Amino acid sequence: MNIHNNNFTSLLIFFFFFLFSSSTTAFPNFFPNISSIPPSFLPNHTTNPWDTFNKLSGCRSGQKVDGIAKLKTYFHYFGYLANTTGNFSDDFDDALEAAVKNYQKNFNLNTTGELDTSTVNQILKPRCGVPDIVNGTTTMNSGKTTSFQHSVAHYSFFPGTPRWPSRRRDLTYAFDPRNELSEDVKRVFANAFSRWSEWTPLTFTNISDYSSADMKIGFYSGDHGDDEPFDGVLGTLAHAFAPPTGLLHLDNAETWIINDVFTSGSSSSTAMDLESVAVHEIGHLLGLGHSSVENAIMYPTIASGVKKVELDRDDVEGIQVLYGTNPENNGTVGPSFGEREMSGVARGSIGLVWGVILAVGLTIFVY
Repeated sequence: MNIHNNNFTSLLIFFFFFLFSSSTTAFPNFFPNISSIPPSFLPNHTTNPWDTFNKLSGCRSGQKVDGIAKLKTYFHYFGYLANTTGNFSDDFDDALEAAVKNYQKNFNLNTTGELDTSTVNQILKPRCGVPDIVNGTTTMNSGKTTSFQHSVAHYSFFPGTPRWPSRRRDLTYAFDPRNELSEDVKRVFANAFSRWSEWTPLTFTNISDYSSADMKIGFYSGDHGDDEPFDGVLGTLAHAFAPPTGLLHLDNAETWIINDVFTSGSSSSTAMDLESVAVHEIGHLLGLGHSSVENAIMYPTIASGVKKVELDRDDVEGIQVLYGTNPENNGTVGPSFGEREMSGVARGSIGLVWGVILAVGLTIFVY
């Protein structure tokens, strides 16, 4: 995947996407909270496309196990494994072992190179579709030293560090009109954008003219014209283009929760908080890649039934490297750091995991 940061290429991508996605646009499933989801809706929406990886737990280098080829495809998709032959075997070879170790490092796991239980559990989590590694390079867990109390940061950028130009600080966004989103849903995105404007000089305005907006948002199913097809319930949740392309796509198949009320102990294993996913993907729209800090918004994975919307210090430091500080909020200590807004069926547990990817400029990636 290559990075192209010119407006002509951006326009071409948008044209072909719009041309071929008309048949894949549908009406997403939005609910105020988990308890409002009809029981009849849930039984057919419980399959994770990666569930088959469960049977690979315990596999290690030198073995040949049915299903390894699919796992290699997963690691290839997210940048951990090169594919020079066009297909994969079921052999747990040296290349896969190296990919597993790199993945384990990025997600703060023991770097055994084996598919232990904790590694498989992490792989199964819903995530962003943007790759963690681009062109063989990852900065997810690089451990950059920052000026703030000599802390260690793990934020990352897209290759070439694309960002919106300094003359563009008032950015616009619009929704694909074919989705016919309600005002309640649009308000969720307004809240998500405000999480980033709180800490930067950027402002975001919703406009009705989809074609002229800086950032274009839509819900799509399966293959929707960008060579990054969605995979149904869970799996990859969304993906976004780096600046200046500005496309944000979300999986239409998900069960999206649009209010901030999560029922403790809910039996739903598929409901995803829309604002949490939107805040993460907007980070990509602004130029951030993935972070290995588990509490960071830009962590690639998130558990179902979890709300995670406040920026972590790692997110703030990364976005301010790109755009500077908000002149009306130039501190680095605030409610985002001291009183994080996190809730869900696994409240307080390590289940708040955002994981995946370092996005590739104009080549789109799938959260």
